[in-house]
Amino acid sequence: MLLSIKDIHVYYGLLEAVKGVSMEVGEQGIVALIGANGAGKSTILRAISGLNRPKGGEIWFKGQRIDKMSPQDIVKMGIAHVPEGKRLFGDMSIQDNLLMGAYLRNDREGIQQTLEEIYGHFPILKDRRKQKSSTLSGGEQQMLAIGRALMSEPKLLLLDEPSMGLSPVMGQEIVEIVRTLHSRGIGVILVEQNAELALDIST
Repeated sequence: MLLSIKDIHVYYGLLEAVKGVSMEVGEQGIVALIGANGAGKSTILRAISGLNRPKGGEIWFKGQRIDKMSPQDIVKMGIAHVPEGKRLFGDMSIQDNLLMGAYLRNDREGIQQTLEEIYGHFPILKDRRKQKSSTLSGGEQQMLAIGRALMSEPKLLLLDEPSMGLSPVMGQEIVEIVRTLHSRGIGVILVEQNAELALDIST
């Protein structure tokens, strides 16, 4: 089992946002979390990545408990989080944004190889690699956010609303990207309000 969540409870102040959630993700698994705004979907991802520490329950990744670890250590273990809204560095170039995703790595040759692999997945990013990320379209920015996460060489990728604000055509591009990641042996947890797209990805 790649990831196991056991009865977690997550709070914002006195408000309990996640109430006793349990789930599992198998090796190379794709899991979609579907629900209305405020249902706690994004909070579950934040708990997995260490941004919101659960007050109860446990989170295990590759046989090791991680719910008390720092976000940095969780990234080192192989979990990458693409948050809602992309959160890019708008004044930095596309390539510098990608390299920020490898900030915990020190294998220069390996980083360059991963960079070329990402450019292979997203050729438009290579063509525009010197542009500021703020000049990209919404779909291109989503590609960049996913590419930046992949620079850390994750075993599990957390995607929060990847189709938000995208056209149906770009939404289908996201489906194909996730399928490609799956074929490379990367597990995915997807938060998505578009139920049709989420089911398309996870089946």
